[in-house]
Parts: sequence; C-alpha cells; structure tokens
Amino acid sequence: MKKLFLGLIHIYQHLISPMTPATCRFYPTCSEYTREAIQVYGPIKGTWLGIKRISKCHPLHKGGFDPVPLKKDKTHKH
Repeated sequence: MKKLFLGLIHIYQHLISPMTPATCRFYPTCSEYTREAIQVYGPIKGTWLGIKRISKCHPLHKGGFDPVPLKKDKTHKH
C-alpha cells in the first residue's frame, strides 16, 4: 500500500503538478510533505498528516516552513 500511495504522489508531482500554477503556501509543498510523511509514518498516518496539511493550504493561512514532524522515540533511555 505504501508503494501505491508513493506512486500516486509521484505521478501527481511529475505529470499533473507541472501543468498547474504553483499555489502551495508551504515549504515543502503539500505533495512533498505527504510523500515524506508516508515514508516516515507509513501509508495510513502519513496520508492523514498529508490531508491535515492540505486542509491548511488556503489563502487564509499564512503558510511558510512546515516540515513533517519528527517521529518520537518510544524507548526511554535514562
């Protein structure tokens, strides 16, 4: 499933996105953010993070630098 989602993003980034004006208010772009989120968190959580990001990409949001959050280390080393 992860490869399928990443493949769909690849198609969007290389075939569809170049034909449309650049409108993303964020860096990295929403598609790149979603791609990175899927690579880090897997297809379900990564897609959810991408959807949340895309929902903020509108003229009323200032945008700016918004990287994929770092994965929290679940081991507690003292």
